[in-house]
Amino acid sequence: MNSDPGLAGWLQLALTPGLGASPLRSLLKQFGLPQAVLARSRSELGRFMGAEALAALDSDAVRAAVARALDWSAASGHHIVTLADAAYPRALLEISDPPALLYARGRVELLGRDAVAVVGSRNATAQGEANAAAFAGALGAAGLTVVSGLALGIDAAAHRGALVAEASTIAVLGTGIDIVYPRRNAELAEQIAAQGLLVSEFALGTPAAAHNFPRRNRLISGLSRGCLVVEAALESGSLITARSAAEQGRDVFAVPGSIHSPLSKGCHALIKSGAKLVESAEDVLAELPRFRPSGYASTADTPSAQPESGLLAVMGHDPVDVDSLCTRAGLSPDRTAGGVRQMAGYDVPLPRLR
Repeated sequence: MNSDPGLAGWLQLALTPGLGASPLRSLLKQFGLPQAVLARSRSELGRFMGAEALAALDSDAVRAAVARALDWSAASGHHIVTLADAAYPRALLEISDPPALLYARGRVELLGRDAVAVVGSRNATAQGEANAAAFAGALGAAGLTVVSGLALGIDAAAHRGALVAEASTIAVLGTGIDIVYPRRNAELAEQIAAQGLLVSEFALGTPAAAHNFPRRNRLISGLSRGCLVVEAALESGSLITARSAAEQGRDVFAVPGSIHSPLSKGCHALIKSGAKLVESAEDVLAELPRFRPSGYASTADTPSAQPESGLLAVMGHDPVDVDSLCTRAGLSPDRTAGGVRQMAGYDVPLPRLR
């Protein structure tokens, strides 16, 4: 809940169409706080704002958007954190383009915690999701808040793994904070709002749009002391987060995988370009000053297959012996052999795992 009497001024500037983040920062640098900016003549402001933004500054649409945001911030657990607030994350002040304000829902104090980003593919493997959850749990046990983007796959697994720790998790959204994307993570978003923190720099009602997510990604890395990529294809958006982290002076870590898996290619490319190869959370903690090894297991055994998975789902990309395949699948040798024969082209029904 926000009680800042100057919040309306911050919102008026931030919600003015055509007034980008860079001109807004220039206005603040030139004139001071938003109240001082808005007290200036329109001719003075015109030196920093385009005609479209200047015309929109006092419009009914902007006033309505400000009123809506103020109403939203009045609810319990809702916060709008501006550059002038003590709660504004110091880590974001280190990046080149910090947002003027953040919409936050949940434990706003997490913005002041040391954090690590854990990101990766939306189309993750079961092993990748298990690894992400295990890494997140271990990093959380060591006192680090886990930051990710609420996407399917690795992001969601990292959030779930971190929720068990007091340090919890921050989900940075590529939409307005009142919109959950993807909808399949609606329940997870509610859990994070209750136990962690949802954050967005986008105005209320902002829908999912492709150009919003690179901006979201720079905040994921900006809030963090380092960025861990668990699984990623070469075209993965996670590599944008990793590049942002490197440009912001953050450490970049990557989990290696099978040379046959397309979801390892992005991680291997990061390692080739200088990211640290990590096999456990201890490898991450060793690179962060003030954090000692946690002693917490951070790698995952191969997870059990989901009820609707087939034999292929537990084979992975590397060669596997029959005994190991039987163990992974939870099938008898006869049923496993039948599945292998079917995949080899013999007319034997492929077993479903239970």
